[in-house]
Amino acid sequence: MRVGVILCGSGRFDGSEIHESVLTLLHLAHGGAEAACFAPDAPQWAVCDHFTGKPRPGESRNMLQEAARIARGAVAPLTEARAGDLDALILPGGNGAAHNLGGFASAGARGRVLPDLERLLLAMVEAGKPIGAICIAPALVALALGARAPLLTLGRASDPAAVEASKTGARLVDCPVDGIVVDETLNLVSTPAYMLATSVAEADAGIGRLVAEVLRRARKR
Repeated sequence: MRVGVILCGSGRFDGSEIHESVLTLLHLAHGGAEAACFAPDAPQWAVCDHFTGKPRPGESRNMLQEAARIARGAVAPLTEARAGDLDALILPGGNGAAHNLGGFASAGARGRVLPDLERLLLAMVEAGKPIGAICIAPALVALALGARAPLLTLGRASDPAAVEASKTGARLVDCPVDGIVVDETLNLVSTPAYMLATSVAEADAGIGRLVAEVLRRARKR
């Protein structure tokens, strides 16, 4: 099994959430799958101080180069990702993902995901291949697939981010930190991770279940 993993930097404030990304890669390896990491070859939305969470004006970093820190160099430009080469796709979260992979952080339901990511998500859905979305990443799936009323979770349906994501047409529901939500029609799997988690162990519980379900669905095809 070859599973695409979409990264966008290294660090929760300005890129991909590192725990969520590494746990995804670990569970894929334990599940006997090959991870194929991709990231946009473009500047991050900002460079943040990870002590304070605040942007550092005047600094710039490239998402692909920063994602290589997580992927140990084994990462390709997002432009090279093809649904035909993948059995499944997983998007870790992080505040950076909501900025870098689309306009959800800045424009909410009026935002758009990056064209290359939107193309990939739509192609995966059309091919009936499973997509996993972690933490805030379901909001990006909502931007791309909202017209199809995807069933997703950001943890609490009352969370302001979930309320905003629902304006795309997506159906946002409650889910515990160690749970998953499955859209049987669109073959989507989502879990809250650090939208609710207070520790890496809590995040791991849901991510492990998500990866296992994504692989189970990919093998059924």
